[in-house]
Amino acid sequence: MTRTPETPTARRWGVGGLVALVLGALAVTVAVGLIRGAATPVEPVPVEPAATAAPAASGLYIHVSGAVAKPGLYVLEPDARVMDAIAAAGGLTGDGDSAAVNLARPLGDGEQLHVPEIGESPSPPTSAGEGGGPVDLNTADVTTLETLPGIGPALGARIVAWREQNGRFGSVEDLLAVAGIGEKVLAGLRDLVVV
Repeated sequence: MTRTPETPTARRWGVGGLVALVLGALAVTVAVGLIRGAATPVEPVPVEPAATAAPAASGLYIHVSGAVAKPGLYVLEPDARVMDAIAAAGGLTGDGDSAAVNLARPLGDGEQLHVPEIGESPSPPTSAGEGGGPVDLNTADVTTLETLPGIGPALGARIVAWREQNGRFGSVEDLLAVAGIGEKVLAGLRDLVVV
């Protein structure tokens, strides 16, 4: 039996038929997947928004607790004060002691503000440097920084300026990036400051 040689046209029809068959199978597979996907409902995931006073990407996160109408976590403007945090939390309750907190005090990011009830002994202050505790480099103002050994008005201003330009201090060692602070000054501050 002699075999007749295939002509180029016959070979093209064979390859073309094979390609058409593969594309057809692929189209059927995609169609079945789409039909199955449309038939399977996706359960929505409920998301509860966080209570915020004003959504701000660069705002202060303040935890307000105690004798306020709606205790919780609030995001406030960068220049917010205690009175703003209390207002965001719905104001004082009837037994809230406004005289026990300094309503004009500026707030620092990550601070917890507790408003005591009338007659309740006030909780220790949590802002930078108050109450004789360590100074928080991320919330302290120049005046508070000046209470540290070796830190005068100029160096305190440079620390605040570095924080404003670069964001929060990640560690106490980040002070070395501030012009005028070397290993010797850092050694004197290490146990007196926190981040």
